[in-house]
Amino acid sequence: MVTNDDGIDSEGLIALADRLREIARVIVVAPDEEKSAISHSLTLRKPIRVRKIKEDVYAVSGTPTDCVNLSINLLFDRKPDLVVSGINRGGNMGEDIFYSGTVAAAREATLLKVPAFAISVEAKSNFIFEPAAKFAKWFAQYVLNTPPPEGVYFNVNLPNV
Repeated sequence: MVTNDDGIDSEGLIALADRLREIARVIVVAPDEEKSAISHSLTLRKPIRVRKIKEDVYAVSGTPTDCVNLSINLLFDRKPDLVVSGINRGGNMGEDIFYSGTVAAAREATLLKVPAFAISVEAKSNFIFEPAAKFAKWFAQYVLNTPPPEGVYFNVNLPNV
């Protein structure tokens, strides 16, 4: 499963999903609009809408954490083998990890006992996502072959090269 906090149409999400499709079936479940810096919030007081964009691609009116929670507990017949969140526009380091919806999505998957990682590209503008997508493909294979201990997720930050 792939998600993010930059929204269903973000270039980083599209690059990530395209590259991961080379090794596995990828289901994209992402916010219908940008939800950056929303942290680990869940939507509790209003309905959450899920819209199928096309086969294996869904837009959700909620937060990145909602996307993961709904996918694992409602949308999918079984838990995904891996949740990858990103590719985020801008790094998620230091105190940023407390605000990041990208990192929160990986954390939520881990709380639900699914291996996960968040991936971000550190830059202010002119983002180049393909090298990060290529790394994400390699790292996804690594995590699938060497699952982390329960309760551990990864937060990967890469330079904009």
